[in-house]
Amino acid sequence: MKLSFRLAYRNLMGAGLRTWLNVGVLSFAFVVIIFYRGLIDGWNQQARRDSIAWEYGHGHLLHAGYDPADPFSVQDGHGILPRNQQQHLSPILLRQATVYPQGRMVPVVLKGIDVNQNTLALPVRMLSGSTADIPAMVGTRMAKSLQLKQGDELLLRWRDKNGTFDAANINIATIFDTDVSAVDNGQIWIPIEKLWTMTGLQGHATYFVASAGYQPHEIAGWKFKSQKEMLQSLDNIIQSKNIGGSIMYLLLLAIALLAIFDTQVLSIFRRQREIGTYISLGMTRWQVVGLFTTEGTMYSFLATIVGCIYGIPLFIFMANTGIAMPEATQDMGVSVAGTIYPVYGAGLIISTIVLVVISSTIVSFLPARKIARMDPVNALKGKLQ
Repeated sequence: MKLSFRLAYRNLMGAGLRTWLNVGVLSFAFVVIIFYRGLIDGWNQQARRDSIAWEYGHGHLLHAGYDPADPFSVQDGHGILPRNQQQHLSPILLRQATVYPQGRMVPVVLKGIDVNQNTLALPVRMLSGSTADIPAMVGTRMAKSLQLKQGDELLLRWRDKNGTFDAANINIATIFDTDVSAVDNGQIWIPIEKLWTMTGLQGHATYFVASAGYQPHEIAGWKFKSQKEMLQSLDNIIQSKNIGGSIMYLLLLAIALLAIFDTQVLSIFRRQREIGTYISLGMTRWQVVGLFTTEGTMYSFLATIVGCIYGIPLFIFMANTGIAMPEATQDMGVSVAGTIYPVYGAGLIISTIVLVVISSTIVSFLPARKIARMDPVNALKGKLQ
């Protein structure tokens, strides 16, 4: 085995430019695979972390009549949950409303939230500290859409429990910045006690956000949606991105492996006298096959080394500075940060190295099998069998 590696290394170095071209292409594929998968893993971790912190908590207990995908269910999808069953739960009440910024009419979802809750990262303490009659908070996207700034007053119209219209001015107590557009776009947050008073729906909630200590159980008229279920849509998006990325980097890998395959075929064709000499000196045919397979496999080892030389500094730089995402991606409806920091774990790097090495070994072995069927006499003469 040691002799095979020494001969393989000598032959590869003797091939000169051809070897380094193959190594360069294979190392590029190696770096691209790790880069893209690290980017997707970084987005996945960031999106899950932010979605849990700002929107999902440890799950939602929804009123049976409320469907998050159906805006028409907001009107009647609410109810009262007994106090003794509200441990580790924070109530949120949704109502449809309209605001009138700069003379425009804009429909919004008015959300009442408990100002004492600490399950979500929303800055509700700013609402409790405001002296305004109806303090409100909005996200940066909503503030930009309505052309609002902190301290502005805005005319709000809503319906009470009887369907009667009412209107009042709300004061923008704070504008929060979040990567989760689902708690920002088209939404205005106010204290739930104020919303209860405004609508006459005292004690009602559309859904409850669960904290870490909540133990889900069957409650009539309510349905629990776990954190895992709520993150499923994000997992599906990440999976589709992984599949799309796999097609891209497998094409790159296939190009690099095709170059190795062609090099091995040409090498066997041009080195028949050398093959015959090895067999004449006592090497079995399969030992010679192993030698040529080892040569092909060494491309992957050299590519790994070369890829690490320029890939590791690139990965460290990207992991520290991140990759800026276009502003439009933050309005996709899923959590996308302005800057995504790729995550390059040991498992990712090791699995990619194994993939490259195994692939190189297979494509090197396929043409080398021909050696096992060669006649050593004809090989010494340089003739094809």
